Amino acid sequence: MNITISCNAKSVLKAAFLVALLAAAASAQTPLVRSRRVTASDEDTKAAALVPSQTATSASIPNASPLPTPDLSSRPPRPANGWESLRNAKVIFVRSHSVLVGEAVIESKLRKRKEFQQLQMMITRDPVAADLILEVKHDILTKYVFTAIDPWTNIVVASGKLSSLGGTVAGKVAKRFMKQVMKARTQPGP
Repeated sequence: MNITISCNAKSVLKAAFLVALLAAAASAQTPLVRSRRVTASDEDTKAAALVPSQTATSASIPNASPLPTPDLSSRPPRPANGWESLRNAKVIFVRSHSVLVGEAVIESKLRKRKEFQQLQMMITRDPVAADLILEVKHDILTKYVFTAIDPWTNIVVASGKLSSLGGTVAGKVAKRFMKQVMKARTQPGP
């Protein structure tokens, strides 16, 4: 028994299979349906035109809900300048743009600092909840740059450049950042 399928029939079968797959995914109530970009020849587009297309939306998935938005109304008003922002910061979000220095290592080094514990500062994994965002970037060869940014105003409130020679980058970032925080807290404003 020899079955021969023409090119048009193959295209129709492909389109029907995709529609059946999408319908099965929607009926199984999967929370996420990934779409794939398909390049189609002229015959495939003709066959797809014969079969109604189905797409999954958040309305068609019953258990899908949008992400909750944080309530920021209970937060105190933002400081007028960067000096005040650095002085009043309690919650820090760490972001590393370096493959060699991870966020978890910098967070650990910060938590181990005596000044960090004395000031009762905290680390968060939510950038929206942070008072400051501490970013670390790899500059050239052994050079790294850290920057502390007020997320509400995008003002750079602290920064520094350091070398990875003679110690760990995470330890040096934690030490120099906390030194600038302590300076801001002990001295009067500008």
